[in-house]
Amino acid sequence: MRFEFHDPSGTIAVKQPHAARVDTLAGKTIGFLSNEQWQAYRMLPLLKSLIESDFPGARVLPIDAFPQGNAEIAKDATCARVQQAQVDAVIVGNAS
Repeated sequence: MRFEFHDPSGTIAVKQPHAARVDTLAGKTIGFLSNEQWQAYRMLPLLKSLIESDFPGARVLPIDAFPQGNAEIAKDATCARVQQAQVDAVIVGNAS
């Protein structure tokens, strides 16, 4: 007897890979793109201070350096501002 199963979750074809991960946050400049969701106003400043204390030379831009909110994250103007800031990494979300 042979059983065959169908996986209903399907697959997603990757059309554009994510950016390469940085090897360390030490000595890097990091920005946040906050979606302003639950507790972001508490968690992101805490995460900022933890990164700066745990990774020597890391510089984390202020939480409000870029436009905030889900509607703002994907806008071309926001992407342009992130590129102009010449950050090494961006943390997207609310870190909760």
